[in-house]
Amino acid sequence: MLMESRGTPPDVASAAVGEGAVAIQDLSVRFGSTQVLKGISAQIARGKVTALIGPTGCGKTTLLRALNRLHDQRPGFHLDGSILLEGSNIYARGTDVRDLRRRMGMLFQRPNPFPQSIAENVSLGARIHGLWARGEVKARTEGLLRDVGLWEAVRDRLGGTPFMLSGGQQQLLCMARALAVEPEVLLLDEPTSSLDPHSTGRIEELVASFRGSKTVVFVTHNLQQAARCADEVLFMMAGEAIEQSPVRAFFDHPGDERSRAYLEGRTA
Repeated sequence: MLMESRGTPPDVASAAVGEGAVAIQDLSVRFGSTQVLKGISAQIARGKVTALIGPTGCGKTTLLRALNRLHDQRPGFHLDGSILLEGSNIYARGTDVRDLRRRMGMLFQRPNPFPQSIAENVSLGARIHGLWARGEVKARTEGLLRDVGLWEAVRDRLGGTPFMLSGGQQQLLCMARALAVEPEVLLLDEPTSSLDPHSTGRIEELVASFRGSKTVVFVTHNLQQAARCADEVLFMMAGEAIEQSPVRAFFDHPGDERSRAYLEGRTA
């Protein structure tokens, strides 16, 4: 059962957000008696790419899914603390969760196309939210497919099923679908972990192109990928936020012994 998070006074919320698109304040999450996140506080900088890294099971995906309110219906879910999107607590009573998920789009570890046509996969969300006029659907669908590098591969089968595409192509289609609803924040949960090198490179190029226009938070186990793509790193361990710093500072001069141990391979 979802428990509403503790409220944050308006003046505290405004001060906490600062230049960040997302402010995570003393966030704890448990499922029944199992504590998964423990008092996490972090700022997600607006228009920058933040990588969530850490050992398997440290809570990275739990945190990412909490940002999209994907735990709400999970049995035993209890959340304390606050997540603020542009100063508003996303767990406050009365929050429009559908609109929140439009503003904070998400790409999952494995591609999950809708059982509609390729073209409808791109346009459906935008049409549901009333973002595209009827007369511009075709052009905007093509534009997004070009943006993600998929147009030439699918231009002659837009009415066909997406399940005939390769895994990498399906993930690029899901990226186009996520971008169609014009999210302010893009959440990526190991989006390249099962992809071929070409599709991985394209996803990384897209992430780099979002700098300054979208806020990106992505989970990765690939430290080289984090170093290539991120502006900032949030290192987690055992459900806690250990260190948040600019990417070069983290890799060159980590400030916590646990961070150093992880980078040196002394932590699983």
